[in-house]
Amino acid sequence: MAMSESARAASAAEARFRINAAIAPARAPRIVALDARAAGVVRRVAAHQWANARFVVCEGLAPGANRGDASPDSVLLRDIEGTPVLLSEELTRTDAVFMVASDDSGAACAWTIGRACAEHGVMTAGFVLGDGFEADGAVAGLRPHARVLLPTADESDVVEVLRALRA
Repeated sequence: MAMSESARAASAAEARFRINAAIAPARAPRIVALDARAAGVVRRVAAHQWANARFVVCEGLAPGANRGDASPDSVLLRDIEGTPVLLSEELTRTDAVFMVASDDSGAACAWTIGRACAEHGVMTAGFVLGDGFEADGAVAGLRPHARVLLPTADESDVVEVLRALRA
C-alpha cells in the first residue's frame, strides 16, 4: 500500500525540507482611515500589537486640490498621534495600503491615494464598515481604488485580516 501525501510529508525523510523559520512580517503596511467613523476604528485597531504597520487618518484634500488632478501630497494625513505625514513619504516605505471607510465622504482621498499607489506599484485594499445599504457610499468611493474590498459589519475583521497578513 502506497503512503499518502500527508503521511509522506510528515515523515522524517521529508522533515529536512521543512522550513521552520517564522514568516517575516509584511513590509510596513499603511492603514488609512477615510472618514470620522473609520478613524475611530483605525485608532482602536492601532492599539493592538503590530510588527510594522502604521496607521493614519485622512482629513481630506488640501484647499484648492481637485480630486482628478490632486498630487499625492495634497492629501492631508495625520498619524494616530496627530502628527502630519506626507503620502509620498509613506508610499516609499510600504508595499500595501489598506483604506478603511464607512461612508463616501473620503472618496476624494481614496481616489488620490489609489492613484498614487498605482503609480508607485503599491497594492491597495479596502475595508468597508457597515451593513447593507449604509455601506453603499463607501463601496462606491473605494471600488475604483482598491484591488480588494472587504465589506464587514464587524471591525474585528480588520484586526484579523491584518494579523493574518502579519502586519
